[in-house]
Amino acid sequence: MRTIIILFVTILLSSCNVEDFDLIIRNGDVYDGLGNEPVRADIGITSGMITKIGDLENSSAKEIIDATGMAVSPGFIDLHSHLDPLMKIPEAENHVRQGVTTALGGPDGGGPWPFGQYLDSLEGMDLGYNVGFLVGHNRVRRNVMDLDNRAPTADELSEMKAQVAQGMSEGAFGISTGLKYLPGTFSEIDEVIELSRVAAEMGGFYTSHLREEGLDLLNGVGEAIRIGKEANIPIVLTHHKVVGQPMWGSSIKTLNMVDSARNVGIDVMIDQYPYTASYTSISILIPGWAMAGGQDEFKNRMNDPVLADSIRAGTLFNIINDRGGNDLKRVQFAKVSWRQELEGKTLFDWAILEGLEPTVENGADLVLKAQLNGGASAIFHAMHDEDVDRIMSHPQTMIASDGRLVKFGDAHPHPRWYGTFPRVLGHYVREKKLITLEEAIKKMTSLPAKRMGLEKRGVLVQSNIADIVIFDPSTVIDNATFEKPHQYPTGIRYVMVGGVAVVNNDVFTDERPGAVLRGPAYKK
Repeated sequence: MRTIIILFVTILLSSCNVEDFDLIIRNGDVYDGLGNEPVRADIGITSGMITKIGDLENSSAKEIIDATGMAVSPGFIDLHSHLDPLMKIPEAENHVRQGVTTALGGPDGGGPWPFGQYLDSLEGMDLGYNVGFLVGHNRVRRNVMDLDNRAPTADELSEMKAQVAQGMSEGAFGISTGLKYLPGTFSEIDEVIELSRVAAEMGGFYTSHLREEGLDLLNGVGEAIRIGKEANIPIVLTHHKVVGQPMWGSSIKTLNMVDSARNVGIDVMIDQYPYTASYTSISILIPGWAMAGGQDEFKNRMNDPVLADSIRAGTLFNIINDRGGNDLKRVQFAKVSWRQELEGKTLFDWAILEGLEPTVENGADLVLKAQLNGGASAIFHAMHDEDVDRIMSHPQTMIASDGRLVKFGDAHPHPRWYGTFPRVLGHYVREKKLITLEEAIKKMTSLPAKRMGLEKRGVLVQSNIADIVIFDPSTVIDNATFEKPHQYPTGIRYVMVGGVAVVNNDVFTDERPGAVLRGPAYKK
């Protein structure tokens, strides 16, 4: 009998030493991600899942984080992310340090191919955060038609539709277009509608780099809305902005167009980065027709005096009226493989270095010279604060970086690659008071999660996956600037992906708990 009693007491004592949770986050101001005001609460996490939210004072855990004075939020979901370097930069440090726990790649009509094979390869890697992908219209069109400036034949359209269906069945969340870029710029709306219908029938959504974001912005928005209506597909006006001084203020009209479309049942949303400058190839200043067929054909046209004169005239027009901002100082080089000393400098600077008067005419000649040398990436300072503010304030706007994975110190990137989400929290919420903190968090979490159809992410509730950000709302801010972009933000204290800390008390841990996410039509 004495032996039985001793055994019972031993079992009882050992059971008291078993922790209730793997991790408890104590005393944080918990934002659920749905736009509600925060509540002071503890969060218990077990096996990567949120298992309880409430008063856990009498509970124990293997690890405890004191979040007193901190905001506890769902992990941020970046709906527009350039993940091309993911296999070389799987830790994704410049993104996760912003609080991003899930990123959607394949924007602007790009993306991987073969689609399923690429995702299968990623699943064999250790990733710093969760990733999903869109199937790209430009990628599919190029697979079938190369860079031809024409409509597809019936057989070619059928093949493109088959490739969209293949991408969707292999895990794409939808279809993206880059109608400003090659070869998407050569497509007519009927082609895009047909391909979008395929994605819609398989549960996907449509995200579009509009055909025009400058002088013809209103028609660009109208085209996207028409595609949404006729293809019966939810849409996102991605990195929505107003480019070029002649159009500043037009966000009043574009947002009215969004509201009107939604009022008649067209599911239109927006994503946006919080800066007044864009980033893309210098070739965006060159007329699209001049690039048909690729770089060799561009060189051939530049060797024809008549065509070269037309190309120069179109480039000059774009410098004055579009992304050039009518000022050579507004075009800033970011990555120039053939002359790296230009990185961070402007077209104005380059003109001076060449001994040229910094006129827009000479600027056009330098743009063409840059493309003849192999092209370059550039930052275009051609937007206005009032449009950025107005778009951000719209209830259907989500925050997305349009950022790219980058190794620290490589070239001269746009600061959004390091600072998008902290900039909204610090500058637009705390300093400008443009939107509330709960509104900002909603734009970063539940809204993009709902657009992607992620049922277990984007909201802090029991039984959801523990993708969580803990930040200091009194100090959080971006530090990356256009002059010094390689700077991590301040105030993002903890970032957890599936309950594993990839940022722990301000320290990047290089843990790799990320998952490859697959879209609605995927079946194992």
